[in-house]
Amino acid sequence: MFSIGLPELILILVIVLILFGPGKLPEIGRALGKGLSEFKKAKKDLEDEFKDEK
Repeated sequence: MFSIGLPELILILVIVLILFGPGKLPEIGRALGKGLSEFKKAKKDLEDEFKDEK
């Protein structure tokens, strides 16, 4: 459904670089990584909760 190829990914990265500049990229990457890991943890906790109820 949402297949992103290499050209699209490069375009997105270039746009982000232009908008935020190279100094902000580490902060943005760190925030994205943190958010993604929190989402995965919440998903796992929810799946474990459903398994425990069975």
